[in-house]
Amino acid sequence: MNAQSKAPREDVSAREAFRRFWPYTRGIRRWLVAGALLLILAAAGEAAAIWIFGLITDHVLAAGNLAAFWTPALVWLQLSVLTAVASFGGDYLTAIVGERFLLRLRDSVFAHVQRLSPDFFDRGRTGDLMVRLTDDVEAIEQFVASGLIKAVTSVVSAVFFAGAALYVRWDLALVSFALAPLFWVAVRRFTARFRETAVRERDGNGALTSVVEESLSNHTLVQAYNRQPAERRRLHREGVTWLEAKMAENRLSALYEPLVQVIETVCVLLVLGFGAWELSRGRVTLGGLLAFAAYLGYLYPPIQSLGDVGLTASEAAAGADRVIEIMETPPAVAEPPVPRTRAARRGRVAFDDVTFRYPGADRPALEGFSFRAGPEELVLVTGPSGAGKSTIGKLLLRFYDPERGRIRLDGVDIRELSLTTLRENVTVLQQETMLFPGSVRDNIAYGRPDATEEQIVAAARAADAHDFITALPEGYDTPVGRQGRLLSGGQRQRIAIARAMVRDAPVLILDEPTTGLDAPTVRRVLGPLRRLMAGRTTILITHDLHLAPDADRIIVVGREARGQAVASAAARPARRPENRQPPRKVPSSAL
Repeated sequence: MNAQSKAPREDVSAREAFRRFWPYTRGIRRWLVAGALLLILAAAGEAAAIWIFGLITDHVLAAGNLAAFWTPALVWLQLSVLTAVASFGGDYLTAIVGERFLLRLRDSVFAHVQRLSPDFFDRGRTGDLMVRLTDDVEAIEQFVASGLIKAVTSVVSAVFFAGAALYVRWDLALVSFALAPLFWVAVRRFTARFRETAVRERDGNGALTSVVEESLSNHTLVQAYNRQPAERRRLHREGVTWLEAKMAENRLSALYEPLVQVIETVCVLLVLGFGAWELSRGRVTLGGLLAFAAYLGYLYPPIQSLGDVGLTASEAAAGADRVIEIMETPPAVAEPPVPRTRAARRGRVAFDDVTFRYPGADRPALEGFSFRAGPEELVLVTGPSGAGKSTIGKLLLRFYDPERGRIRLDGVDIRELSLTTLRENVTVLQQETMLFPGSVRDNIAYGRPDATEEQIVAAARAADAHDFITALPEGYDTPVGRQGRLLSGGQRQRIAIARAMVRDAPVLILDEPTTGLDAPTVRRVLGPLRRLMAGRTTILITHDLHLAPDADRIIVVGREARGQAVASAAARPARRPENRQPPRKVPSSAL
């Protein structure tokens, strides 16, 4: 998503895009074949109906023989019904194939995105990523799935109507076929330019969506700093860029359609003129000429449709290039070949000589970092901003792997554990309280969807949140709004604490849990935090030393003159058990 962070990559061709995404049709190909066959049957029915029309013209209309009308009319009606049913079935199956392909591809891309490291999202723009998951994926579907059916049926239809035209009048058919290559010339002239404009339009759409998403997400800051005019100008600039690309695309489309119509009109007029000359000499009947003209009218749309497939392929290649860029971005960590899916759940954490550098960084965030933490211990990590404190939590959760050293959980290198097992044993309470749109209940149970109502309420009571929740208009069913904005900062934090309690993991990471809270709110939150830490291995990353008296060890992360991160234990030893206040713990029966 960030061109500067990647080496230049060759554009994806339409053939490569098809080869890359064709496997996503596995399991729905029988519907694809059935849809194509039904549409081919509909084309055959139309060809037969035109032939019957010619017979009626010659043997009924020209001869004035009404008695000869009923039999072909009944056959024509039956063909019409058959064609309508086949056309409906083909279109419906095509839609099923297209939508299932679209769903499967989007799910796959989204699943890959979820495995990527945090720096991928820090470098990119959310709006552009949204466009890649929607518009670009849809462009691929229109080429690989429904586009394939369209191409196959267009080829077969063209063969049907060309064969019927040859049967009626081979000489007139050859005249019309001689002009068909003009369609291909027009397509080839437009295809490359369509791809170029499609790439520009996709990039512009992504940038435009990003500006909207960023401004709306930070609307409070925008209003507080009176930056509405600046945001409107930023949106307008991106909108103008997108408009120019979109209009270039529209100009090509607007020029292509009339050009094809002119070519088609020239072909039809030439054939009709030649046919009228043949008719005047008695070499063709009126019914035969009208039937031939109808076949010709049905022949050119499939040929034009094949040209449209080429343009669709250009747009799909542009979208595929952007989607493949995401899919080729490797996750920062990978599952072990034979993962261990069980952990001891005692919660013993050890960092052994760990060195880590963020992608693209000039210097390590941590270097030679070591510490131990055991059950019911509180290790407080402090130090200046940028010294690598939050990196400890990211490494323990395996958002990244260290360059050197190892991290162990209950004596096992965390790289040997499955990511699911590791993260089920570690709960993080982040600096920015993150809530999802939905109810209070949904957010408390987010880390443990199977939590019972009793467990949710018990966790809320332990987090000192039950009273304010029950005072809300709908209690536990009250919506929290986008990012929890309908609640105060302290209320959001206590819901996050309740969510961590329901999860009930043996290791707890608190990353600046009191940042942004005023002093009374901090005092209100400290009690629930102590209850949350009870019985767990807790790593507290903070500048706020309100909880320092509770710490068993204090680790100061600092930077030496050469800019490397180092850690040192504070001068105070671990407290003796008799000096520790007995922790209050939520009964296991409630959780």
